[in-house]
Amino acid sequence: MKFSTHPLWLVGFRPFFSLACLAGMILPVIWVLIFSSMLPTPDGNFTAIQWHAHEMFFGFGWAVLGGFLLTSTKNWVNIRGYHGPALMLLAGSWIIERIGMSFGGSWPTPLFAISNNLFLGSIVAMLLWTLIRHREQDSYRDNAYFLVLLPAFLVAKYLMLYSNQFTAGYGMAIGLFRLALLVMLERTLTPFMKAGFQVAILRQPKLDMAIKLLGLLLVIDFALPRPLTAAIAFSLAALLLFRFIFWKPQLALRRIDIGIMYIGYLAIAGQLLIEALGHVMQFVWVGSVSVHLFTFGAMGTVIPAMIIRISKGHTGRKVVFDRLDKLALYIMLGALVVRIIAPQVFPAGYLFWLQLSAACWLGCFGILGWRYIPILFQARLDGKEH
Repeated sequence: MKFSTHPLWLVGFRPFFSLACLAGMILPVIWVLIFSSMLPTPDGNFTAIQWHAHEMFFGFGWAVLGGFLLTSTKNWVNIRGYHGPALMLLAGSWIIERIGMSFGGSWPTPLFAISNNLFLGSIVAMLLWTLIRHREQDSYRDNAYFLVLLPAFLVAKYLMLYSNQFTAGYGMAIGLFRLALLVMLERTLTPFMKAGFQVAILRQPKLDMAIKLLGLLLVIDFALPRPLTAAIAFSLAALLLFRFIFWKPQLALRRIDIGIMYIGYLAIAGQLLIEALGHVMQFVWVGSVSVHLFTFGAMGTVIPAMIIRISKGHTGRKVVFDRLDKLALYIMLGALVVRIIAPQVFPAGYLFWLQLSAACWLGCFGILGWRYIPILFQARLDGKEH
C-alpha cells in the first residue's frame, strides 16, 4: 500500500482530528508552563499571549474546523473531496506552522512567512474552490457565509500576529469561530434531537437568518462604535436565548452527548452578554472571562462531542457514547468550571486553576486521542472506502 493511499488520508477529518487531539493535549499544558515561567516564550517576534491565542485558534481550532469542513463540504456538494497527497500537504503544512511558531524566530522573514501562512492559505483556497466550483449542487444555501468566513480568517491571523491590532485579531477570530459554530449547531442539533428524542426543534428561517447576520456583523466589531457593538451582541444573545427555549433543552440536557452541545450554545449566548455589558459598564473579572467562556464553554464543549460523533459515524461505527466518551465530556465541563467560575470565587488560587484547567484538556483529549487516533488510522468497518 502506498503511504498516500493509507486510510489516514482518505478524508479530511482523519488526519486533522488526530492532530487536534494532540494539540488539545499539548498546547494548553505548554501555555501554563510558559505562564508559570517554567518554559521560555517561544522564539518569535510576538508575545507569549500572541503565541497562545494564535496556537489555540489557528493551531487547535483550525485542525478541528479544517477536518470538519474538508469532510462536510464534500458531502454538501456531493463530490469525492480532497484525499491522498492533498491531505498530506495540508497536514504537513499544519505541522510546519507549529514548528515555525515555536522555533522560527531566527528564520529569514520570507521563510517564516511561508511556514506561517501555507496551511491556512492552502486550506482556505481549497475549501473555497470546492464551494464555488460546485455551488449548483450545494445542498445548503447558507454556505454563502463560508465564502465570507474563510478568507476572513486570513485577515484575523494577520491582525493577530503581523500588526499592532492583536486585540482586534483575536476578537475577529472569536467572531469567525462563533459564526461557524452557530451554523454547525443549527444544522446538527435538528437531526440529533429528532434521532435522540423523536422531536422537532424550532427552525424559523427569518429567525435563523437574523442570528447568522448579526453573528456576521460581530466579526468586525472592532471597527464598529462600542454602543453599536453592545447593541448587536445583546440582540444576538437575546435571539439565541429565545430560540433556545423552543429547542427543548429539558430533553436535551438529559443526555450528555447532546446536552453538552446545548451547554456550548448557552456559552455563546453568555459570552455575548458579557461582551455587551462590558461595552457599557465596568466589570472586574479574574482572568479573561469573555474569551475563555467562548474557548472553554463553546469550543471546549462542542468540539470533543463532534470528534466522537464524526470519528465513529464516518468510520462505519455505531454512534453511541460509552463511559469513556462521557468521561471525556464531563472532564471538559469540569475544565469550564475550573477556568471560569473558580477564579472568581477563589482568585488567590488563579495559577492553580489555570494548571488544573490545562490538566483537564490533557485528560479529555488524551482519552480521545488514545481511543480515536488508532480508529482514524484504520479502514472503515462497513467496507466503504471513505
